[in-house]
Amino acid sequence: MKKEMVINSSPHEIRIAMLEDGELVELIVEGADSKRIVGNVYLGKVSSVKPGLQAAFIDIGMERAGFLHASDLDHDDSDEDEGSSGGRGGRRRHRQIPDIGNVLKVGDNILVQVTKEPISSKGPRLTADISLPGRYLVMMPKGRHIGVSRKIDDRRERVRLKQLLQKHRSDEGAFIIRTAATTVKEDALKADVRYLSDLLNMIKTKGKEVVAPALVHEDVGLVVALIRDIFKEDTARLVIDDKEDYDRLCTYVKNFAPELKNRIEYYKGDLPIFDQFEIEPEIKRTLDKRVWMKKGGYLIIEPTEALVSIDVNTGRFTGRHNQEETILQTNMLAAREVARQLRLRDFGGIIVIDFIDMENEGNKKRVFNELRHHLKRDRARHKVFQVSGLGLVEMSRQRVRPSLLSQLSDDCPYCTGTGKVLSMETMSNRIERLVHRIAIVTREKRLQIQANPVLALYLLESRPEQFRELCKTFDLELNVLDDPTLHVEEFRIISLGSGVDLIAEFEKKARSGGRR
Repeated sequence: MKKEMVINSSPHEIRIAMLEDGELVELIVEGADSKRIVGNVYLGKVSSVKPGLQAAFIDIGMERAGFLHASDLDHDDSDEDEGSSGGRGGRRRHRQIPDIGNVLKVGDNILVQVTKEPISSKGPRLTADISLPGRYLVMMPKGRHIGVSRKIDDRRERVRLKQLLQKHRSDEGAFIIRTAATTVKEDALKADVRYLSDLLNMIKTKGKEVVAPALVHEDVGLVVALIRDIFKEDTARLVIDDKEDYDRLCTYVKNFAPELKNRIEYYKGDLPIFDQFEIEPEIKRTLDKRVWMKKGGYLIIEPTEALVSIDVNTGRFTGRHNQEETILQTNMLAAREVARQLRLRDFGGIIVIDFIDMENEGNKKRVFNELRHHLKRDRARHKVFQVSGLGLVEMSRQRVRPSLLSQLSDDCPYCTGTGKVLSMETMSNRIERLVHRIAIVTREKRLQIQANPVLALYLLESRPEQFRELCKTFDLELNVLDDPTLHVEEFRIISLGSGVDLIAEFEKKARSGGRR
């Protein structure tokens, strides 16, 4: 598989695309006003302690306080290796969690690191178990053990790396040897230890000098962080269109991974770089609910507050043999596409996939294994469960930052995010009922309905008989005025005699009548 990274850098936005065999699989966007804070270290001040939640809220100088759980107060020093996704999940599973009320008090200062960006109404997720990533190592100051990435499966190499690290490690701190350290030379590992030790000393010194809340250490920028964490031996090339960022990358790679320098290219083409690599059209498709697959099948992707649902459909694909074979082929294609879409759209939390029902248990297992196989390429931690009794595959995926959809879009001002607005027929019936009630309660005889132009046109062209009958029944003079400033679900009923808003007047009288 050919892996490439394409970086489009502008004063307002940085976009980083990751391609596998020319297909877009990941897209990371950072705007000038939404600089990432994951990895930053702060001296925070405890603003509240919630023993019932086993958590504290920490002021780190941002709009919303950060959330610190008791399980993130200290480090589990069991000699456990790095998880397959490169994270630290699972190390705290069987240890005693301290009572947060006995550890922290309001007003205390504490050194914390951001592990998750603020999402929606939630503040950033924090940890006091700080980890400092280098090119080949991750250092955790509160621990003592040495771990090795599980992706390094050669036993001899694991032993060699542990011995080298043991020889050069500093007196404090736990270390995890990253996958990128495979076959690395002793000098490079030694240099990484020295870099991380110096960084830790700098953080300690600055942490004593600043007044909380304050930033103590800012992680490297998005571009350099991705080079550090992703740009490895299996990446064929990296292409970037900004000269300053290109020079900065070359300097970083020269110091930390000189063997990769020849794989970095500065793009000089006339076409915008994302057009040259045919990435721009794919980005537009990431906002679509419907995702077409080869052979005519498609996915329907519906993100909600609670979970992301993905429905698989055969669509135009009818197959050549029997129904079970057609369904199997569609589901196998869907398993690959679901894994790609989760990475590309960066969905996190609970995900439910509704594959097309299959009768054959062996086919169900094939589809499940296909999904797991393609999810192995995902850098985010995830857990997938077997097909349920209802034929659903449930999984969870690590949420570090807002999804691509929430970054690239805002809620619709008309439907406010529901995806629906009331029909013209419903709105017309609502207006008719309200005119009826206002005529009885207020005794007004001359009324004007002010509505959005679309609704006003519907009332005049599709419901004239309905309102003529109202006028006849209550001896009313009724006219309709369009107002482009009104929402499609918003309208006013005004007295032509006094100019009073009769809806407000009616509600007032209805409330006073209810009290009597």
